[in-house]
Amino acid sequence: MAATETETKNVITLKGSAKLVSEFFYYGINSILYQRGIYAPDSFTHKQQYGLTLFVTEDKGVNNYLKNVLTQIKDWLEGGHIKRLVLVINSVATKEVLERWDFQIDCAAPTAASDNKENASSDTPASDNKSEVVGEKDLKLIQKEMRAVIRQITACVTFLPLLDQQCAFDLLVHTDKDCAIPDAWDDSAPGFISNSQEVKLKSFSTSVHRVQAAVAYKME
Repeated sequence: MAATETETKNVITLKGSAKLVSEFFYYGINSILYQRGIYAPDSFTHKQQYGLTLFVTEDKGVNNYLKNVLTQIKDWLEGGHIKRLVLVINSVATKEVLERWDFQIDCAAPTAASDNKENASSDTPASDNKSEVVGEKDLKLIQKEMRAVIRQITACVTFLPLLDQQCAFDLLVHTDKDCAIPDAWDDSAPGFISNSQEVKLKSFSTSVHRVQAAVAYKME
């Protein structure tokens, strides 16, 4: 029985991995917004996650925005359509991009398109494959890797330039060309920074998705 329980804990499905990654993005984005002072500290509350005390916004507008974006990202993760998530911080006054937090996403699982082909003559719907076992990794190890990335995000304030002006943020999502995009979403500039310095951060893997983080900032 003990061996069976251990094996069950290590099972990672495509749908489960998408949930883990989108949840990480929620806490990662909130950590960046708090650490970089995009919103007032008193608009955040603390929450325990990954063995850390993390700050998450209580602003209803921001929370609704994040919920809508991350719900769509979760669907794209399940379909294998998303390539990267980028958080850009720009000056409210000049619109100039000052920081670019890049999360590159690689999916080792079969994409929805390939699932559809494989199941064209099968009685099993392609969507059911989202719950099938496609990876194996201890959840504690996944959370340990996520914790290391969050800690690096927090530590970045030691070398990132001070944001001494009012700033705003935006989320950019890079998907496959054939991916269906909701009507409410618009094309946008890539948010590159001229005269920038990039620092690669740590990565984490669920055994289904791998996320490599990096931050680029404008050189003074």
